[in-house]
Amino acid sequence: MTIMHKFLGAAATMALCTGVAAADPAIIFDLGGKFDKSFNEAAFNGATRWAEETGSRFAEVELQSDAQREQALRRFAEAGSNPIVMAGFAFGNALGEVAGDYPDTRFVIIDMVVDAPNVRSVVFNEHEGSYLVGYMAAQASKTNTVGFIGGMDIPLIRKFACGYAQGAKAANPDTKVISNMTGTTGAAWNDPVKGGELTRAQISQGADVVYAAAGGTGIGVLQTAADEGILSIGVDSNQNHLHPGKVLTSMMKRVDNAVYNAMKDGPGLETGFSVMGLANEGVSYSMDEHNASLVSDEMKATVDAVAAKIIEGEITVHDYMSDESCPSLSF
Repeated sequence: MTIMHKFLGAAATMALCTGVAAADPAIIFDLGGKFDKSFNEAAFNGATRWAEETGSRFAEVELQSDAQREQALRRFAEAGSNPIVMAGFAFGNALGEVAGDYPDTRFVIIDMVVDAPNVRSVVFNEHEGSYLVGYMAAQASKTNTVGFIGGMDIPLIRKFACGYAQGAKAANPDTKVISNMTGTTGAAWNDPVKGGELTRAQISQGADVVYAAAGGTGIGVLQTAADEGILSIGVDSNQNHLHPGKVLTSMMKRVDNAVYNAMKDGPGLETGFSVMGLANEGVSYSMDEHNASLVSDEMKATVDAVAAKIIEGEITVHDYMSDESCPSLSF
């Protein structure tokens, strides 16, 4: 049972669970909504897991526009929510303006670094997980052509694409990688129709495995891939179940763990810079009953061996965020 408190204008609402009190945590979801079956939903699942395990409650809001970010942060901070978790890099500027005004409030931002004493910045080695699913894509491809469809064209999503292409070419140097971004604004995260159009365009160029790193837009990619008889690769959450037998795997980005840990740590959480990668199970690829028939034991063993070499430092995956170039792919 929830109580709805309206603010941020008529288009947005903040849902406060019954009995939410000062010092209870809050989470702000990015554009695309908490049920995008991808990044935001992973964050929601982490918060929900914490609430179910502890019997506690959290406040939440789904934004409708970029302009609401700073106002949402201030409203939660003034209401006494602590910590306040933000799902997405786009909160960086707003948090930079707000954090210093509430020194006793702990903030957690995912996918961006904000240098403030009361902020935990959580980033992921998405390039490592993308390398693994790229390696698997090349193994599964029968046309030696695989595709990547990103959401908003930003360095973070290029990081996914670059790791994916490097992994695909490591598995098979003859692999061709086609890459498209959905757009240059926040709307690119929630345009499944455009995702479907880009998928069909890549299929026409020979792609028979397509990896989507595009939030809600990826739902259209996975649906179209299934309809057209090719394989897809999900992202962030485990999306294998959306089209059983059609989704090769999903690049798991454990946003759920980042949110869960923040809420578990509470108002006294340790701040600073946190990196989640293969070595600490921050990223991985998914296996379950829905894709077991698509991934042979040999494929899995090969990918697991590659993952071990990345962890041990024997394989270096190029990080686009550290060096804005991509040896394996042209943008």
